[in-house]
Amino acid sequence: MKKIICVAFTLLAYYGLFQVQGALPEDSAVAKEGLSQAKTAAGSDNAEASEKELKSRPATSNVRGAMYPQVTDKGHAIFRLRAPEAQKVQVDLGRKYDMVKNKDGIWEVTTDPQSEGFHYYSLVIDGVSVCDPGSETFYGMSRMASGIEIPFDGDGYYAVKDVPHGELRSKRYYSSVSQSWRRFILYTPPGYDQAPEGTTYPVLYLLHGGGEDERGWATQGKTDLIMDNLIAEGKAKPMVVVMLDGNLVLPNFRENFLKLFQDDLIQCVIPFVEKNYKVKTDSKNRALAGLSMGGIQTLYVGIYHSDLFSYLGVFSSGWFQPQNDLAQSQYNFLKDNAATFKDNVKEFWFSMGGERDIAYQNCKKMLEKFDELEVPYTYRDYRGGHTWPAWRESLRDFAPVLFK
Repeated sequence: MKKIICVAFTLLAYYGLFQVQGALPEDSAVAKEGLSQAKTAAGSDNAEASEKELKSRPATSNVRGAMYPQVTDKGHAIFRLRAPEAQKVQVDLGRKYDMVKNKDGIWEVTTDPQSEGFHYYSLVIDGVSVCDPGSETFYGMSRMASGIEIPFDGDGYYAVKDVPHGELRSKRYYSSVSQSWRRFILYTPPGYDQAPEGTTYPVLYLLHGGGEDERGWATQGKTDLIMDNLIAEGKAKPMVVVMLDGNLVLPNFRENFLKLFQDDLIQCVIPFVEKNYKVKTDSKNRALAGLSMGGIQTLYVGIYHSDLFSYLGVFSSGWFQPQNDLAQSQYNFLKDNAATFKDNVKEFWFSMGGERDIAYQNCKKMLEKFDELEVPYTYRDYRGGHTWPAWRESLRDFAPVLFK
């Protein structure tokens, strides 16, 4: 239903009832320049920004031709929407910003400076959350949402560069576990199709977070660009990356949910990939990693099946309070099988988005338990909290340690 609302507002924007502000012909001077001077709209809480003009440009996450939203050189986001009949409009971006309507029926606001990288957001029009017709939409937060990219120094690791590029391929498979057709998105490295006969590649199975699906890593995560650049720089081995849909049922984080995913992965996905793609089939060339919910799935499957995966990556995740019994079962298993786990797993890799990450304390307590059990692991901290910027950086740093 919410996806329908997003489409509806996009159509309304197209026919002029809700208008994408600032869409200009491609040959216009402003569009060519791609840079504007934007004053902070009334209602912003950022006093410094309101006192001076800010350089801004259309966000790279906009739909074609849309001049708004824009991002300033200081990281503020500027939103405009023509909705003359609306009574109240807000932008929900981390917190809700009230937009102010001018005499032409255009609602405007400039936010506080945003942290670097990708952020989901929504417009809230008279109490209804909808997608911004000026933005691309992304499946996140269990619905279609808008997204905005905040550029920063150092974001070149996922930039489009003049290097050999791999491919993203969408593939459907039949799951005997769910008795339904399902889909994964697969990254193949540059030269995959041209490789000599008999060439095979290691595989990373990569899992999204709650409220997302297989599109998360492929779209929001920019997996293909991260891998292309790492491979071109010689930092990572060419590999196949399989981005799965972890939602066999509505996520509840109970063992039945985790076991269904485990069975689908082991009984259906891995055999399908190894039958249909040029991949290596031994555990030393197989890795499993995931963020948030996908991190829980990685822990559940990877610890119990270390004979299948030599590399495990857990981003922004850790067992949490309602899962105490599940966690204790894993700790007991590790205690009884410590030698086997250490022999099988070459890299047990964890990352967090700093203390702002909602999973930070859960992960900290879990790692303390691993210390007690003398289970070796690698830990990395990033800025950004429980967000895609930290997870993109996690993939950037995790991929190079694989299959060495």
